[in-house]
Order: sequence, then structure tokens, then C-alpha cells
Amino acid sequence: MTDAARTDDELLYEVREGIARITFNRPQARNALTFAMYERLAEICREVNEDRSIKAMILTGAGDKAFASGTDISQFRAFKTPEDAISYESRIDRVLGTLEECRVPTIAAIAGACTGGGAGIASCCDLRIGTATTKIGFPIARTLGNCLAMSNLSRLSALIGPARVKDLIFTARLVEAEEAHRIGLLNEVVPDVDALHRRADELARLIAGHAPLTLRATKEALRRLQQRLSRDEGEDLILMCYMSQDFREGMDAFLNKRPPQWRGE
Repeated sequence: MTDAARTDDELLYEVREGIARITFNRPQARNALTFAMYERLAEICREVNEDRSIKAMILTGAGDKAFASGTDISQFRAFKTPEDAISYESRIDRVLGTLEECRVPTIAAIAGACTGGGAGIASCCDLRIGTATTKIGFPIARTLGNCLAMSNLSRLSALIGPARVKDLIFTARLVEAEEAHRIGLLNEVVPDVDALHRRADELARLIAGHAPLTLRATKEALRRLQQRLSRDEGEDLILMCYMSQDFREGMDAFLNKRPPQWRGE
């Protein structure tokens, strides 16, 4: 099977009645994203920008266990040089920027775990709906020992504020649905997965019937209002984490299902 064919299986895309839908389809891996899936997500956003018949887009995960649990850890095994780390964060920043700048309103329909890169994707969407089982967070301080790029911290800080960003990353906890709703990580919460998909479709159809230029102007104006530092302004921090012995230890511990032994070097 070619990489393209595999990606088509792992990231499903369809358009019905002016509503685009992306499904992260690796339930056996809690919908963890490969690099090819990230690239396909960006490609779809560009396609949506060119197709004026599309009025809204829904992003969701297959099954009820996860929206997306972040980047597949096996993708990091080949990391050996500073360029590998910078290139990875540059890729994520580019893909999330493409999603954020997508012409149409985007809705993240989130069931189960939404962590790491998955939480980054959800944070770039315009609206987020969760279920009673939704848990959102960036547990990198207890898993891999890496860091978020400056641009992604800027996005998250604009959404929930710097104090809450510190809380999430320092404690490495996953925020449950009720709290996520209260602090702005979720716009609303529904009981279960069936209700989630119904509500996402209902909301997408409602938005699709509204003035597209009004929606686009509002989306772009708010994006411009956000004070944001670029990814390269934090390259020293990326290299400090990704080139560390702790990052190697975090990967090995994660893959071998044991607690990491942090050394701060």
C-alpha cells in the first residue's frame, strides 16, 4: 500500500451538502497522527479554500476513545539532529496555521482524549463541542519532555490565557469536559457520541446558512488581533527540549510503558 493510500484510510474526508468532514481514523492508536496525516489535513484545508460550495467543516475522530491523541510517538524515533526538531515544529506550525486560516468556520467534535497535537488542532478550530467523556490536555511534562513551539503557546494563550496554559502544562493533567467548558476549551458539552455528531451537523448547517463574508471577516479579524510570536523566536527552547537526554528517556519510557527518569539535561 502506498503512503497516499494509507493516509486516505487514516484520514477520511467527505463533503455532503456543503459541509466538509474530516475524520482521524486510527482508532487502534487512539487516532494518533502521522506526519502524512498532518500534511493531508493541510492539503484538505487548501482544497476547501478553493471550493466555494463548502460552507463549514467538521473535524472528528473515529470511535469514542479519542479525537486525536497527538503525534504518533514512533514518528520521533528518527530524530537525531537539531534540524529534525526544528523541522518537526515548523511542520506542525505550518499545518495548524493552515487550519486556523481556513476560509470556512471549523468545528471540532471531540469525544474521549484530545491531547498534544490533537489538542493543538482542536484549539485552532473556531468552535469545539465535547461529550461527557472528553478530556483535553498537553501532558508532555510527564510523557516525552518536549515543549510547545512559541506560535502554539501563543494560540493556546489567546484561547484560555497564560495562567491556565501554565496550569495545564505544569500539572500535565487532562481537563475533563465540565472544566473545559468553563475555561473556554469547549463551547458546549453533549451527553454522548451520537449526540455529538448530531449537534456538530446541526451547528454546521446553521452556520452554512449565514453570510459567508461576515463569518470570514470575523474569523480573520480575530486572528489578526491575537498577539503572536513566530515559531523561530523560540527555536532555542525547542532545541533545549528535543535534543536533550530527557527527550530520549521520555520516548523510551513511553514506548516501554514505564515511568521516565528525568535528569534535566
